[in-house]
Amino acid sequence: MVYETGNTTVDDAVARVLSGERLARRDGLALIAQPVEELAAGADYVRSQLGDDTVDACSIVNAKAGNCAEDCGFCAQSVHFDTGIDTYGFLDPEEILDAAKRAERDGAQRFGIVVAEKGVSKEKRPGEWEEVIRAIRLVRDETDVEVDASLGILTREEAEILADEGINHYNHNIETSPNFFPEIVETHSFEDRVQTLELAKDVGMDLCAGVILGMGESPTDRVDAAIALQDVGVSSLPVNILNPVAGTPLGEKLGGEAAIETDEIIRTIAVYRLLHPEARVRLTGGREVNLDTDEQHLPFEAGADGILTGDYLTTSGQSPGDDIEVMEEAGMEPNMDANEFDKEAVKARAKADGEATAEDVETAAGTATSNAELDD
Repeated sequence: MVYETGNTTVDDAVARVLSGERLARRDGLALIAQPVEELAAGADYVRSQLGDDTVDACSIVNAKAGNCAEDCGFCAQSVHFDTGIDTYGFLDPEEILDAAKRAERDGAQRFGIVVAEKGVSKEKRPGEWEEVIRAIRLVRDETDVEVDASLGILTREEAEILADEGINHYNHNIETSPNFFPEIVETHSFEDRVQTLELAKDVGMDLCAGVILGMGESPTDRVDAAIALQDVGVSSLPVNILNPVAGTPLGEKLGGEAAIETDEIIRTIAVYRLLHPEARVRLTGGREVNLDTDEQHLPFEAGADGILTGDYLTTSGQSPGDDIEVMEEAGMEPNMDANEFDKEAVKARAKADGEATAEDVETAAGTATSNAELDD
C-alpha cells in the first residue's frame, strides 16, 4: 500500500524513507517549504511505520548550576550574563538519586545527569569527577531508568570511563547549524561539539544531540543542523524551543519571545522525522511557553515520539501526568521498555499537584531548581 498526502514532494520523500533511503540536504530544503498539514501527515505516517506508537520520556537533573565560563547566548547559566539564577556546585550524589527516583516514579525511561560547563574534568577537578561517577552508579544500581549524562566536552579517557559505567546516551546538543553557530557562541566552536559526539559514539555510547529553535536561525539553518546530526548519527534528537531569558543576549535581542511560529515548529519537527526516520525526535525545553495547551499534541502528530518530562535546567516544566495526557490526545502511549509504571497514578498526582501550592510540588527532577526562574 502506498501512502499519499497528495503532495508530490512529501509523498516521494515518504516512499524513499520507507524504502530505506537516507534523504539529503536538498530534500530537507524542499520539504521544509511544503504546507505544514501535508508535511506533518507524511512524517506521522513514517513514525507510525518505523516506530511503536509510544512516546519515550526522559528527565534530567541540573547537577551543577551556573558560573559556566562559556558564552552561549541563550543560556541563563553563563557567568558572562546577569540572569539572577541560583548557583551551586555539584550536588550530593544522594540528592541526584532522589531526583532519579522521582523521575522513575513519574514514568521516565531515562534520566540525565547534566552540568552546565565546558566539561567536567577528571584531571582538573578529580574530586568532582569521583562524585559524578558515584552519582551514576547510584542511579544505575538503585533505579530502573537508563542513565544518561550531559557533562560537556570529554577526553577519550573520560568517555571510556563513562561508557564502562553504563551511560546509555551522551547528550551534547549542537544547538543550531554550523553556519549560524558563531552567532550564538564564541568561546568554543561547532567542531568542538561534534568532536565530543564522535568520541562518545566511538567508545560505545548512544548519542542524544539536538537543537534550539527560535534563536533567529533560518529554515535553511534548521535543515543544516539536522544534516549535521545525520553525519554524526544520533538515536535521540531533542528539539528545544527558545524560552528567552532576561539578561542573556538572546533574551535582550528577542524581547522575551522566540523567533518562530507554531507552524514553523511543527514543520521542523516533521522534517527532522523524515531526515532521522529511526531516531527518537524528542520535544524538550520551551514547549510549554511556545505552544498553547491545545497545541502541545501537534508535534506528536507530526513525527515526534520523545519528550523531556518534569523540570528543565533552570525552570519548572509541566507535570508528567499532563505530559501523558498530551501523548494520549495524539493517539500515543508512554513507552515502558525500561521502566514499567502506573500511568494512572502519575495522572492522579498531576491533578493533586494542581491543587497544591508550588512549594509543595516535586516534579521528576525538581531537586535544586525549584526556586529558579529561567531556562536554557
